[in-house]
Amino acid sequence: METLIILLFSLAIVLLIISFFGKDKVAKLEEDLEQMTLTYMQDIYQLKKKVKILEEEFVIQDEPVPPVKDKSTVNSNDIEPIHEILKCQVLSLYSQGLSLDQIARQSSLTKEQTIAVIEQQRLRGE
Repeated sequence: METLIILLFSLAIVLLIISFFGKDKVAKLEEDLEQMTLTYMQDIYQLKKKVKILEEEFVIQDEPVPPVKDKSTVNSNDIEPIHEILKCQVLSLYSQGLSLDQIARQSSLTKEQTIAVIEQQRLRGE
């Protein structure tokens, strides 16, 4: 019986020593997670910097939107340039099959301007 107790006590000491020198998997996992988090944060920071640069370039290259005049003050000889966004809206509504009057109302353009945008697009062949 004494030898059995000594044997179990010895085994416990050996296992305790092995546990100190064995690799700690939780510590390794925590280190990997921390490294991955840092990498993720660096990537996010880089992306934010790039987006900020692109936004600044877009603002610099963006043309100012011309002021919208009241339709009653616009005469037939006064031709205003139409912004690209309005042109895209007109073409999109036209491709959906809306009438010219509906397109003119929704895009706040005159019927003549709407026709001009559509004809200009047809001439381009797009």
